[in-house]
Amino acid sequence: MTSRERIKITLNHKEPDRVPILDGPWDSTIERWKKEGLPPDCKVSDYFGYEINTIYPDISLQFPYEILKEDDEYIVERNIYGEIIKNHKNRSTTPLILDNSIKSKKDWDELKGKLKVNNERGLTRGALEVDKIISLNEGLKDFKENYKSGKYILYTSMTGLDLAQRYVGQERVLMAIATEPEWIKDMILTNAKFIIEMYEYLCSKGFKFDGAWILDDLGYRNASLISPRHYKEIIFNADKLICDYFHDKNMKVFLHSCGCVKELIPYFIEAGIDCLQPLEVKAGMDLIELKKKYGDEMTFMGGIDARLYSNSDPKLIEEEIKTKFEMAKVNGGYIYHSDHSVPNVVSLSQYEKVLQIVRKYGSY
Repeated sequence: MTSRERIKITLNHKEPDRVPILDGPWDSTIERWKKEGLPPDCKVSDYFGYEINTIYPDISLQFPYEILKEDDEYIVERNIYGEIIKNHKNRSTTPLILDNSIKSKKDWDELKGKLKVNNERGLTRGALEVDKIISLNEGLKDFKENYKSGKYILYTSMTGLDLAQRYVGQERVLMAIATEPEWIKDMILTNAKFIIEMYEYLCSKGFKFDGAWILDDLGYRNASLISPRHYKEIIFNADKLICDYFHDKNMKVFLHSCGCVKELIPYFIEAGIDCLQPLEVKAGMDLIELKKKYGDEMTFMGGIDARLYSNSDPKLIEEEIKTKFEMAKVNGGYIYHSDHSVPNVVSLSQYEKVLQIVRKYGSY
């Protein structure tokens, strides 16, 4: 059974041969693993048997990339979204946003015309890694290798509140939801339409996709960043537009949303979201609870507490996986992933043991 076949069966709430596998180690984690024996020229996804390939289009405002300041510890950059960000050079963290390109609705009205398909648009390495545009020819070569190997290919893009924050900043966009909701609604809907246009552009260049993955962090540790009412009024129509479009092409839609988003799940289901990831344990996203409540309507990916990966007692992570898999994998509808990402406190040998446990208890 190929990864593509396995994941399609899982998403249709049927049982394949085993639970599909995906994960997201930090770059600094990968660098550690290379020092501990990970082959330096091997793709991490191939080495560990990850089954999903993500392809990120350039949906930016196409600002020229610049390094504004640099020392031994930090780098300050202006990225292609116009954000000025400060980040560590040698370890992975959430970057500090120093400034944004859009301060007002007037700025947005002047800049949103830049969201057009053109021949300079390629791919990016990820949602946050936008310092370099990958040419379509380079991306197409990588895509063909992954498609031929049987991996499940996801068209992947930031959307919704996450994308609006890249333009405006989190504090400003959250305030504007209350004070200027039509502006933020227009921004989110405009972005959704552009994401669809870029999908059609990539398909015209030879890419093929099995599903779509939208990235929109809507939660923090204790609750969602916005109320269900504001989600329904501001974001819902854009998410539904995306879901309806891809469903018409017989494609499932995944949503990445960090933090506690339990109160938004009924609205995600109404919009058409098929799979929710990553189910952060420390934010109260309990995989077993969610499977019991929504398992017939939604597939879940994640929910395995990454804090246990590096614990000196290996019985803890084995019990975590065993207990959650017993419920989550029943009737399909579950894909393995850590509950966020794999931090650099996890050794290569510890992580290899985690995946051994995943395969042990993931078999049907």
